[in-house]
Amino acid sequence: MPCIDGSGKLSESGRRILAALARPITLEEAARQSGLPLYRIRSGAREMVQAGLVEEKAGAYMATPAGQALLRAES
Repeated sequence: MPCIDGSGKLSESGRRILAALARPITLEEAARQSGLPLYRIRSGAREMVQAGLVEEKAGAYMATPAGQALLRAES
């Protein structure tokens, strides 16, 4: 299941992943924090990196300003 639909809206798992990535953390930490399975976090993070909503640096992932804005707009 994608984290972002065709119209650019976040799915429930997409919202949970972005919320977990409010600060730089590993994907394992994001899985524990969000309650989602690690495979879902990995695929969602990959999708959101490609969309410019999440960035990765030295193994830590964090929502970009665009990701944070989208999360706020949909909350």
